[in-house]
Amino acid sequence: MLIGEVARRSGVSTRMLRHYDSLGLVRPTGRTVGGYREYSEADIRRIFHVEGLRSLGMSLRQIGQALADPAFTPSTLVGDLIRRTEDRLKREQELLERLRAIDASEPSGWDGVLHVVGLLHGLDSPDPSRRQRAALAPVEDVPLLAKAVLSEANPNVAGALRWALARAGADGLAGLAAGLRSDDVDVRRRAVLAIAELPGDEATAVLAGALADPDPAVRRHAALAAGGRGTTAAVPVLVGMVADGTNDVEAAEVLGTLAGDAGLGERIVHALADELAGPPAVRIRVAQALAELPGTAAQDALRRLGDDEDAAVALIASALAGER
Repeated sequence: MLIGEVARRSGVSTRMLRHYDSLGLVRPTGRTVGGYREYSEADIRRIFHVEGLRSLGMSLRQIGQALADPAFTPSTLVGDLIRRTEDRLKREQELLERLRAIDASEPSGWDGVLHVVGLLHGLDSPDPSRRQRAALAPVEDVPLLAKAVLSEANPNVAGALRWALARAGADGLAGLAAGLRSDDVDVRRRAVLAIAELPGDEATAVLAGALADPDPAVRRHAALAAGGRGTTAAVPVLVGMVADGTNDVEAAEVLGTLAGDAGLGERIVHALADELAGPPAVRIRVAQALAELPGTAAQDALRRLGDDEDAAVALIASALAGER
């Protein structure tokens, strides 16, 4: 079969077939009397082998090596192709996210585009100090800051990003709230810490919703922030923090603030009293929390703890009751 017919049947151009010949990938086994290339059925099958391997992303050099090696193992090749394709997709996904970030910032001209690109370079830098400088610089692209804080593991850089977001007001709330819906628990923890520093009722409502998060750390951060803003739904989580000894001092202080409402204060006292069935260490923390609460109900609970069977609990409760 002559080269023109092979090109029509295979879909490979005559130019590419000649290139394959020059590289030694597919050399026609015959020649006509006039010296024209003549391909056999085996040659045509090899052409399709080459095209099939090209479709997998292999270079012509790699194809030549694979076809020339009798010990060639497809599994090794495919595994390598998978890794290289994953790397390429990762780079392209990063480019896509960068383009979307630029588009979301709605730059009015090339200066705006270059500003966003510079900010992205700063926030994506492997150097924490450079990321921190980018976060502390005057920034109008709040969504970029919100995205950056959700992925930032360095505590100093994360703190700078949260400060920048708080300075910008509630503009970054939507992006941070989306972080609370992530399957990645670390993203949700970063999101709740950032939202805790944002002002406004909308941020408070988002924090209240985070009280039901499956992760205890997210619930605790949400409770401290939402409780400090007067959200009564935070009380059960705060009481649990006192009992568990996790940020119990901060939790007790927030409970003390919430207990300024007389009706809620009595509910908090009862909730803390329910934890007195625990070991002495728990009862001591409960006593210390009760000391933060105003009102006679808390005072009475402390006096009863003064008769606790554990000497240390009784001593601490009596001392705290005497200081009120």
